[in-house]
Amino acid sequence: MPGATLMAMSRVGRADFQPIEVGANDRVFVLTGAGISAESGIATFRDAGGLWEKHRVEDVASPEGWRKDPKLVWRFYSLRRAQALTVEPNAAHIALAKLERAIGDRLFLCTQNVDPLHERGGSERVLHMHGELMKSRCSGCARAPFTDDKSYPDALPVCDRCGGAIRPHICWFGEIPFDMEVIGDALRRSTVFVTIGSSGAVYPAAGFVRAARSFGQRTIYVGPEEPENASAFDECRLGTATQVVPSLFSA
Repeated sequence: MPGATLMAMSRVGRADFQPIEVGANDRVFVLTGAGISAESGIATFRDAGGLWEKHRVEDVASPEGWRKDPKLVWRFYSLRRAQALTVEPNAAHIALAKLERAIGDRLFLCTQNVDPLHERGGSERVLHMHGELMKSRCSGCARAPFTDDKSYPDALPVCDRCGGAIRPHICWFGEIPFDMEVIGDALRRSTVFVTIGSSGAVYPAAGFVRAARSFGQRTIYVGPEEPENASAFDECRLGTATQVVPSLFSA
């Protein structure tokens, strides 16, 4: 592979592996998951056994849940917004922003996370495939998603253009993630694929590594334990994102 230093394939790695050397012709696709944000203190459903205040994730993160009880949905996302404002980006977020400054648009940073920690860590090109916590959109008209960090714990916000209900700009269960064509194009063009802190259980993101392998890319996983799709990676570098990512790349 041009510009990338290959090493022996390993499905169980260590946090002290040599940096991935990014050459002048390399394009790096990085997928981040809940693990990178959890180190900043962002709570996940997995932490609570799939429940929030005894509600299932589907009750607050699905079109069916929205139709059944939009006030409950907004109460959940209002609390998530409030929490996101209290945490800071960690060393892994900052390291990825540094990589972006070094190689520019040859880094494609795709995140499954809806929080703004990548941007707050300095990254300027971030694709949020599952939406953005600090944005809302109208469910009744074609108004573009807009920045919105307000809380709506009691009353439902309505669109000032059409009067439709305003919903969080989030990809819920049963909905298609955003910008899949853009992601597919980036996967085809990349030479190195890295997943950081994703369980390998949520599709379509969990399938990205197999697509990358089909294009002949080097594939690396970073996380404290092997993901469910570990067999699809050339290497699993075991350790937390803050332990591994700051020294992961040499560009």
